[in-house]
Amino acid sequence: MTENLQNPPSEAASAGVLLQMLSGYWVTQIVRAAVDLSIPDHLADGPLGAEEIAERESSDPATTYRLLRACASLGLVEYQGERRFSDTPLSRLLRTGAPNTLREVALTWAGPSHWRAWERFPEAVRKGGTQIESALGTDFFTYLGDNPAEAELFSVAMSGMSEQLNRDLAQALDTTRSTVAVDVGGGTGALVQGLLLANPTLRGQSLDLPHAAAAAQASAGKQGLTDRFTAVTGDFFESVPPADLYLLKMVLHDWNDADCVRILRNCRAAALPGARVVVVENVIGEIGAPGFEPLADMHMLAMLPGQERDLPEFDKLFAASGWRRTAVTPTGFQFKIIELETD
Repeated sequence: MTENLQNPPSEAASAGVLLQMLSGYWVTQIVRAAVDLSIPDHLADGPLGAEEIAERESSDPATTYRLLRACASLGLVEYQGERRFSDTPLSRLLRTGAPNTLREVALTWAGPSHWRAWERFPEAVRKGGTQIESALGTDFFTYLGDNPAEAELFSVAMSGMSEQLNRDLAQALDTTRSTVAVDVGGGTGALVQGLLLANPTLRGQSLDLPHAAAAAQASAGKQGLTDRFTAVTGDFFESVPPADLYLLKMVLHDWNDADCVRILRNCRAAALPGARVVVVENVIGEIGAPGFEPLADMHMLAMLPGQERDLPEFDKLFAASGWRRTAVTPTGFQFKIIELETD
Protein backbone atom coordinates (compact mmCIF):
# COMPACT_ATOMS: atom_id res chain seq x y z
CA MET A 1 0.00 0.00 0.00
CA THR A 2 2.79 2.45 0.92
CA GLU A 3 4.60 1.71 -2.33
CA ASN A 4 1.43 2.42 -4.33
CA LEU A 5 0.89 5.72 -2.56
CA GLN A 6 4.44 6.78 -3.33
CA ASN A 7 4.13 5.95 -7.02
CA PRO A 8 2.81 8.69 -9.27
CA PRO A 9 -0.63 8.08 -10.79
CA SER A 10 -0.67 6.27 -14.11
CA GLU A 11 -1.30 8.17 -17.30
CA ALA A 12 -4.71 6.52 -17.58
CA ALA A 13 -5.64 7.58 -14.05
CA SER A 14 -4.48 11.13 -14.73
CA ALA A 15 -6.47 11.21 -17.95
CA GLY A 16 -9.54 10.08 -16.06
CA VAL A 17 -9.17 12.90 -13.54
CA LEU A 18 -8.59 15.43 -16.29
CA LEU A 19 -11.60 14.26 -18.30
CA GLN A 20 -13.74 14.66 -15.21
CA MET A 21 -12.52 18.26 -14.92
CA LEU A 22 -13.13 18.95 -18.60
CA SER A 23 -16.67 17.60 -18.47
CA GLY A 24 -17.59 19.75 -15.49
CA TYR A 25 -19.76 22.00 -17.64
CA TRP A 26 -21.82 18.97 -18.65
CA VAL A 27 -22.87 18.61 -15.02
CA THR A 28 -23.72 22.31 -14.76
CA GLN A 29 -26.10 22.11 -17.69
CA ILE A 30 -27.58 18.79 -16.57
CA VAL A 31 -28.53 20.41 -13.25
CA ARG A 32 -29.92 23.42 -15.10
CA ALA A 33 -32.06 21.17 -17.31
CA ALA A 34 -33.36 19.23 -14.31
CA VAL A 35 -34.43 22.50 -12.68
CA ASP A 36 -35.84 23.86 -15.94
CA LEU A 37 -38.06 20.77 -16.21
CA SER A 38 -39.01 21.16 -12.51
CA ILE A 39 -37.90 17.59 -11.80
CA PRO A 40 -37.15 18.30 -8.10
CA ASP A 41 -40.64 19.81 -7.69
CA HIS A 42 -42.37 16.93 -9.48
CA LEU A 43 -40.64 14.35 -7.26
CA ALA A 44 -41.50 16.16 -4.02
CA ASP A 45 -44.60 13.98 -3.40
CA GLY A 46 -43.08 10.65 -4.35
CA PRO A 47 -41.50 8.64 -7.17
CA LEU A 48 -42.60 9.22 -10.75
CA GLY A 49 -41.94 7.60 -14.08
CA ALA A 50 -40.05 9.41 -16.80
CA GLU A 51 -43.18 9.41 -18.95
CA GLU A 52 -45.23 11.05 -16.18
CA ILE A 53 -42.72 13.87 -15.83
CA ALA A 54 -42.53 14.25 -19.60
CA GLU A 55 -46.32 14.55 -19.80
CA ARG A 56 -46.37 17.22 -17.10
CA GLU A 57 -43.59 19.20 -18.80
CA SER A 58 -44.63 18.58 -22.42
CA SER A 59 -41.14 17.20 -23.00
CA ASP A 60 -39.97 14.25 -25.06
CA PRO A 61 -40.32 11.04 -22.99
CA ALA A 62 -37.16 9.39 -24.35
CA THR A 63 -34.85 12.35 -23.71
CA THR A 64 -36.51 13.06 -20.37
CA TYR A 65 -35.68 9.50 -19.35
CA ARG A 66 -32.09 9.96 -20.49
CA LEU A 67 -31.83 13.17 -18.45
CA LEU A 68 -33.19 11.40 -15.36
CA ARG A 69 -30.72 8.56 -15.88
CA ALA A 70 -27.86 11.07 -15.97
CA CYS A 71 -29.24 12.79 -12.87
CA ALA A 72 -29.28 9.43 -11.09
CA SER A 73 -25.57 8.99 -11.85
CA LEU A 74 -24.93 12.33 -10.14
CA GLY A 75 -27.07 11.59 -7.10
CA LEU A 76 -29.65 14.20 -8.03
CA VAL A 77 -32.37 11.52 -8.19
CA GLU A 78 -32.55 7.86 -7.20
CA TYR A 79 -33.61 5.12 -9.62
CA GLN A 80 -36.44 2.92 -8.35
CA GLY A 81 -36.62 0.56 -11.32
CA GLU A 82 -39.12 0.37 -14.18
CA ARG A 83 -38.15 3.87 -15.39
CA ARG A 84 -39.26 5.47 -12.10
CA PHE A 85 -37.22 7.91 -10.04
CA SER A 86 -37.40 9.49 -6.56
CA ASP A 87 -35.85 12.55 -5.00
CA THR A 88 -32.64 12.79 -2.95
CA PRO A 89 -31.20 15.33 -0.47
CA LEU A 90 -29.55 17.06 -3.44
CA SER A 91 -32.74 17.44 -5.44
CA ARG A 92 -34.58 18.75 -2.37
CA LEU A 93 -32.18 21.69 -2.37
CA LEU A 94 -33.35 22.48 -5.91
CA ARG A 95 -37.07 22.71 -5.16
CA THR A 96 -38.95 25.94 -5.70
CA GLY A 97 -39.17 27.90 -2.45
CA ALA A 98 -37.40 25.28 -0.33
CA PRO A 99 -35.40 26.53 2.66
CA ASN A 100 -31.87 27.37 1.49
CA THR A 101 -32.85 26.49 -2.07
CA LEU A 102 -30.18 26.57 -4.76
CA ARG A 103 -32.73 26.38 -7.59
CA GLU A 104 -32.18 29.94 -8.77
CA VAL A 105 -28.42 29.59 -8.34
CA ALA A 106 -28.50 26.69 -10.80
CA LEU A 107 -30.49 28.73 -13.30
CA THR A 108 -28.33 31.83 -12.85
CA TRP A 109 -24.87 30.24 -12.96
CA ALA A 110 -25.79 28.17 -16.01
CA GLY A 111 -27.81 30.96 -17.60
CA PRO A 112 -26.98 33.51 -20.32
CA SER A 113 -25.21 36.23 -18.33
CA HIS A 114 -22.75 33.94 -16.54
CA TRP A 115 -22.30 31.46 -19.38
CA ARG A 116 -21.41 34.12 -21.94
CA ALA A 117 -18.95 35.78 -19.59
CA TRP A 118 -17.14 32.49 -18.99
CA GLU A 119 -16.73 32.00 -22.74
CA ARG A 120 -14.27 34.90 -22.59
CA PHE A 121 -12.42 33.72 -19.50
CA PRO A 122 -9.03 33.19 -21.24
CA GLU A 123 -9.23 36.78 -22.47
CA ALA A 124 -9.92 37.96 -18.92
CA VAL A 125 -6.70 36.29 -17.75
CA ARG A 126 -4.66 37.64 -20.67
CA LYS A 127 -5.98 41.19 -20.39
CA GLY A 128 -6.06 41.44 -16.61
CA GLY A 129 -9.77 41.70 -15.91
CA THR A 130 -13.32 40.71 -16.75
CA GLN A 131 -14.34 40.77 -20.40
CA ILE A 132 -18.04 40.72 -19.62
CA GLU A 133 -18.71 43.91 -21.59
CA SER A 134 -17.62 42.19 -24.77
CA ALA A 135 -19.90 39.26 -23.86
CA LEU A 136 -23.01 41.17 -22.77
CA GLY A 137 -22.46 44.63 -24.22
CA THR A 138 -22.26 46.21 -20.77
CA ASP A 139 -21.16 45.49 -17.20
CA PHE A 140 -22.95 42.86 -15.15
CA PHE A 141 -25.04 45.12 -12.92
CA THR A 142 -26.17 47.33 -15.82
CA TYR A 143 -27.09 44.15 -17.71
CA LEU A 144 -29.29 43.09 -14.79
CA GLY A 145 -30.95 46.49 -14.81
CA ASP A 146 -31.76 46.03 -18.49
CA ASN A 147 -33.03 42.46 -18.02
CA PRO A 148 -35.55 42.43 -15.15
CA ALA A 149 -36.30 38.71 -15.37
CA GLU A 150 -32.63 37.78 -14.96
CA ALA A 151 -32.26 40.42 -12.25
CA GLU A 152 -35.10 38.86 -10.27
CA LEU A 153 -33.59 35.40 -10.72
CA PHE A 154 -30.19 36.65 -9.53
CA SER A 155 -31.74 38.40 -6.53
CA VAL A 156 -33.60 35.26 -5.46
CA ALA A 157 -30.44 33.19 -6.03
CA MET A 158 -28.41 35.41 -3.73
CA SER A 159 -31.18 35.39 -1.12
CA GLY A 160 -31.38 31.61 -1.24
CA MET A 161 -27.63 31.27 -0.74
CA SER A 162 -27.74 33.71 2.18
CA GLU A 163 -30.81 32.50 4.04
CA GLN A 164 -29.12 30.08 6.44
CA LEU A 165 -25.96 32.19 6.54
CA ASN A 166 -27.96 35.22 7.72
CA ARG A 167 -29.51 33.15 10.50
CA ASP A 168 -26.08 31.90 11.57
CA LEU A 169 -24.68 35.43 11.53
CA ALA A 170 -27.57 36.75 13.62
CA GLN A 171 -26.69 34.15 16.26
CA ALA A 172 -22.92 34.61 16.01
CA LEU A 173 -22.67 38.40 16.07
CA ASP A 174 -22.71 40.18 19.42
CA THR A 175 -24.65 43.44 18.97
CA THR A 176 -25.16 44.25 22.64
CA ARG A 177 -22.82 47.25 22.45
CA SER A 178 -24.21 48.50 19.14
CA THR A 179 -27.01 51.02 18.71
CA VAL A 180 -27.26 51.48 14.92
CA ALA A 181 -26.33 48.88 12.31
CA VAL A 182 -26.07 49.66 8.60
CA ASP A 183 -26.10 46.84 6.06
CA VAL A 184 -23.97 48.33 3.28
CA GLY A 185 -25.16 47.04 -0.09
CA GLY A 186 -27.71 45.09 1.93
CA GLY A 187 -30.28 44.40 -0.79
CA THR A 188 -33.51 43.34 0.90
CA GLY A 189 -31.98 43.95 4.34
CA ALA A 190 -32.28 40.33 5.45
CA LEU A 191 -29.05 40.33 7.48
CA VAL A 192 -29.63 43.49 9.47
CA GLN A 193 -33.29 42.57 10.01
CA GLY A 194 -32.13 39.29 11.49
CA LEU A 195 -29.95 41.22 13.92
CA LEU A 196 -32.91 43.45 14.85
CA LEU A 197 -35.02 40.41 15.64
CA ALA A 198 -32.23 39.10 17.88
CA ASN A 199 -31.66 42.45 19.63
CA PRO A 200 -34.83 44.47 20.40
CA THR A 201 -32.86 47.63 21.25
CA LEU A 202 -30.91 47.77 17.97
CA ARG A 203 -31.91 50.07 15.11
CA GLY A 204 -30.96 49.22 11.53
CA GLN A 205 -30.71 50.46 7.98
CA SER A 206 -30.03 48.84 4.64
CA LEU A 207 -28.16 50.95 2.09
CA ASP A 208 -28.60 50.02 -1.55
CA LEU A 209 -29.76 51.25 -4.94
CA PRO A 210 -33.41 52.29 -5.45
CA HIS A 211 -34.60 48.96 -6.85
CA ALA A 212 -33.85 47.25 -3.52
CA ALA A 213 -35.40 49.79 -1.16
CA ALA A 214 -39.05 48.83 -1.66
CA ALA A 215 -38.35 45.13 -1.14
CA ALA A 216 -36.31 45.86 2.00
CA GLN A 217 -39.02 48.06 3.51
CA ALA A 218 -41.70 45.50 2.69
CA SER A 219 -39.63 42.75 4.32
CA ALA A 220 -39.26 44.85 7.47
CA GLY A 221 -43.01 45.43 7.57
CA LYS A 222 -43.77 41.72 7.41
CA GLN A 223 -41.52 41.15 10.44
CA GLY A 224 -42.88 44.04 12.49
CA LEU A 225 -39.64 46.00 12.28
CA THR A 226 -40.88 49.18 10.59
CA ASP A 227 -40.28 51.30 13.70
CA ARG A 228 -36.61 50.26 13.91
CA PHE A 229 -35.64 49.73 10.26
CA THR A 230 -35.14 52.10 7.33
CA ALA A 231 -34.29 51.29 3.73
CA VAL A 232 -31.86 53.97 2.57
CA THR A 233 -31.33 54.70 -1.11
CA GLY A 234 -27.76 55.65 -1.92
CA ASP A 235 -24.35 54.85 -3.38
CA PHE A 236 -21.80 53.41 -0.97
CA PHE A 237 -19.01 54.81 -3.16
CA GLU A 238 -20.23 58.30 -2.24
CA SER A 239 -21.22 58.00 1.43
CA VAL A 240 -22.84 55.78 4.03
CA PRO A 241 -25.10 56.67 6.99
CA PRO A 242 -23.66 57.12 10.49
CA ALA A 243 -23.55 53.91 12.54
CA ASP A 244 -21.55 52.03 15.14
CA LEU A 245 -21.89 48.71 13.30
CA TYR A 246 -21.34 48.32 9.55
CA LEU A 247 -22.16 45.06 7.80
CA LEU A 248 -20.38 44.23 4.53
CA LYS A 249 -21.58 40.79 3.46
CA MET A 250 -20.23 39.62 0.10
CA VAL A 251 -19.69 43.22 -1.02
CA LEU A 252 -15.92 43.71 -1.15
CA HIS A 253 -15.35 40.74 -3.48
CA ASP A 254 -17.34 42.56 -6.18
CA TRP A 255 -14.82 45.39 -6.43
CA ASN A 256 -11.15 46.12 -7.09
CA ASP A 257 -8.81 47.25 -4.32
CA ALA A 258 -9.28 50.98 -4.91
CA ASP A 259 -13.06 50.71 -4.80
CA CYS A 260 -12.93 48.55 -1.67
CA VAL A 261 -10.81 51.18 0.07
CA ARG A 262 -13.36 53.86 -0.94
CA ILE A 263 -16.19 51.85 0.61
CA LEU A 264 -14.26 51.19 3.81
CA ARG A 265 -13.10 54.82 4.07
CA ASN A 266 -16.68 56.01 3.72
CA CYS A 267 -17.59 53.75 6.62
CA ARG A 268 -14.67 55.15 8.61
CA ALA A 269 -15.68 58.75 7.86
CA ALA A 270 -19.28 58.20 9.00
CA ALA A 271 -18.49 55.91 11.92
CA LEU A 272 -19.80 56.77 15.37
CA PRO A 273 -17.41 56.47 18.35
CA GLY A 274 -16.45 52.87 19.05
CA ALA A 275 -17.74 51.67 15.68
CA ARG A 276 -16.77 48.37 14.13
CA VAL A 277 -17.18 46.68 10.75
CA VAL A 278 -18.19 43.08 10.13
CA VAL A 279 -16.97 41.77 6.78
CA VAL A 280 -18.35 38.42 5.55
CA GLU A 281 -16.40 37.00 2.63
CA ASN A 282 -14.63 34.00 1.19
CA VAL A 283 -11.03 33.93 2.43
CA ILE A 284 -8.49 32.10 0.29
CA GLY A 285 -6.33 29.75 2.33
CA GLU A 286 -3.10 27.91 1.66
CA ILE A 287 -2.14 27.64 -2.00
CA GLY A 288 -2.73 24.16 -3.34
CA ALA A 289 -5.28 23.17 -0.69
CA PRO A 290 -8.58 22.02 -2.20
CA GLY A 291 -11.33 24.53 -1.70
CA PHE A 292 -14.17 26.58 -3.12
CA GLU A 293 -12.48 29.96 -2.63
CA PRO A 294 -9.79 29.89 -5.38
CA LEU A 295 -12.42 28.74 -7.88
CA ALA A 296 -14.79 31.47 -6.74
CA ASP A 297 -11.95 33.91 -7.42
CA MET A 298 -11.92 32.78 -11.04
CA HIS A 299 -15.68 33.34 -11.19
CA MET A 300 -15.15 36.90 -10.02
CA LEU A 301 -12.50 37.36 -12.72
CA ALA A 302 -14.99 36.21 -15.34
CA MET A 303 -17.89 38.32 -14.09
CA LEU A 304 -16.78 41.41 -12.20
CA PRO A 305 -13.87 43.77 -11.50
CA GLY A 306 -13.46 42.26 -8.04
CA GLN A 307 -11.75 39.19 -6.60
CA GLU A 308 -11.60 36.81 -3.67
CA ARG A 309 -8.71 37.55 -1.31
CA ASP A 310 -6.48 35.97 1.30
CA LEU A 311 -6.08 37.53 4.76
CA PRO A 312 -2.92 39.53 3.94
CA GLU A 313 -4.72 41.04 0.94
CA PHE A 314 -7.68 41.96 3.13
CA ASP A 315 -5.37 43.46 5.75
CA LYS A 316 -3.89 45.83 3.15
CA LEU A 317 -7.37 47.13 2.37
CA PHE A 318 -8.18 47.57 6.04
CA ALA A 319 -4.94 49.38 6.82
CA ALA A 320 -5.39 51.73 3.86
CA SER A 321 -8.85 52.73 5.06
CA GLY A 322 -8.26 53.24 8.79
CA TRP A 323 -9.44 49.89 10.12
CA ARG A 324 -7.63 46.97 11.73
CA ARG A 325 -8.63 43.34 11.90
CA THR A 326 -9.48 42.07 15.38
CA ALA A 327 -11.00 38.64 14.76
CA VAL A 328 -11.70 36.01 12.11
CA THR A 329 -14.46 33.47 12.76
CA PRO A 330 -15.55 30.64 10.47
CA THR A 331 -19.22 30.14 9.66
CA GLY A 332 -21.04 26.92 8.84
CA PHE A 333 -20.44 27.74 5.19
CA GLN A 334 -17.22 28.57 3.34
CA PHE A 335 -17.45 32.21 4.44
CA LYS A 336 -15.50 33.86 7.25
CA ILE A 337 -16.58 36.65 9.61
CA ILE A 338 -13.85 39.30 9.74
CA GLU A 339 -14.30 41.90 12.49
CA LEU A 340 -12.67 45.34 12.28
CA GLU A 341 -12.19 48.23 14.65
CA THR A 342 -10.75 51.69 14.12
CA ASP A 343 -7.01 52.28 14.42
